[in-house]
Amino acid sequence: MADNDGNPRSSGMIWRLIKWLILLGLMTATILTRPWEHLPPQWNPWEPLQLDHSMTPVTRWKLSQLQDDPAQCVAVLETAPQGWLSYTDLEDYTPVAGCPLSNVVRIRQSGVSYSSPFTVTCPLAVAWLMFEEQVMQPLAEEHLGARVARIDHFGSFACRNVYHRPTGRRSQHATANAFDVAGFRLEGGGNVTVLRDWDNPAQPSRSAFLRDVHSAACGYFGTVLGPDYNQPHENHFHFDMSGFGFCR
Repeated sequence: MADNDGNPRSSGMIWRLIKWLILLGLMTATILTRPWEHLPPQWNPWEPLQLDHSMTPVTRWKLSQLQDDPAQCVAVLETAPQGWLSYTDLEDYTPVAGCPLSNVVRIRQSGVSYSSPFTVTCPLAVAWLMFEEQVMQPLAEEHLGARVARIDHFGSFACRNVYHRPTGRRSQHATANAFDVAGFRLEGGGNVTVLRDWDNPAQPSRSAFLRDVHSAACGYFGTVLGPDYNQPHENHFHFDMSGFGFCR
């Protein structure tokens, strides 16, 4: 008769016990060493989002969570360096019948000035401010040898349907979830406009700047539209938070 050590059933129980002990050891080691605390903040799902975090899949996920968390979104804006950002956190309101606004802020100034203050959803403001400093300004210095001093824009909120059609779906502008940028004025003088410089063989550095800005924006906004999309966008870039990576 085989003893217990030779019993297949007994051996199976021993191996299962060993596996459970190994798993328990790994779990204990994970809890004790807390490896997630050593992740860079832009890769750490538990680290609160800040404006200086680089854009990663984790950052984009955190950004998407701000849509339903106005208080946290404003907390992200508060991570801006002192004096760098001027904005007002607005109460939900309905400026035009049929177009209520919620989770919106009014931007007056950031690292750049603007042709006029504008109201946008808070998550769009966060995405724009991250994009401004992390991408737009470095690209301006690379291609144009100067930083951007002012943004000329066509606004954000407009209570209308897509392309001003009498029927159909609402534009993202109807909820202030879109921002239209027409041009960039540079420190020390000079300006770049989407209409004039998207295809400008006489100023290839301006065209390169605009095309790189458009391309890089696709990593920060859900939808990015420009002159190659259609005629209505020949004179501006449209940035909004809808969709995921629609870039034309």
